[in-house]
Amino acid sequence: MSLKKLDDQALIVSYISGNHQAFEVLLLRHKNSIYRTILAKVKDRDLAEDLFQDTFIKIIKTFKSGNYNDEGKFLSWAMRIANNLVIDYFRKQNRMKLIQEKSFRSDDVSIFNFIASPDDHVLTKLSKDELLEQMTQLIDYLPAAQQDIIRKRIFEDLSFKDIAEAEDISINTALGRMRYALLNLRKLIEKHSLVVNIA
Repeated sequence: MSLKKLDDQALIVSYISGNHQAFEVLLLRHKNSIYRTILAKVKDRDLAEDLFQDTFIKIIKTFKSGNYNDEGKFLSWAMRIANNLVIDYFRKQNRMKLIQEKSFRSDDVSIFNFIASPDDHVLTKLSKDELLEQMTQLIDYLPAAQQDIIRKRIFEDLSFKDIAEAEDISINTALGRMRYALLNLRKLIEKHSLVVNIA
């Protein structure tokens, strides 16, 4: 019987028994579904391809270790693996983003520190909404490159990786521009007396 006519479980049994072609059939059968699901979540073809490969590496290791449970639902199980890898990726990215943001902060140069601060003494009579509105206007006084990176990072919520790719610069250059943008913005805010008592 042709391998293509076998169901998923039969292909898995055949692969575990040493038939590597069975795994190729299984892979081709479900590649598009799993890859498209990953791509829809990460929205990056290269990253989706990497996570797809990681998914099947993990699947192979599970098969070889004998830990695969015969539930007759291979695709659902594979999708869970893919989804978990996507979640792990974003968790790592978030941790890296926090580290990167801390790496270019000097004391409280990040505007997030005093916009989100619960301490009343941080703000003048302006409400936080008014402060944000005036800060948005102050951004126009920054150099064009710094305006652009502030808007992309803060208002469009792009990662430094995405900004670097969009601007065709290195991540370190993007971080440097952000640092100077925040420093200059802080000076403008203090000059216009929008914020008081910033240590």
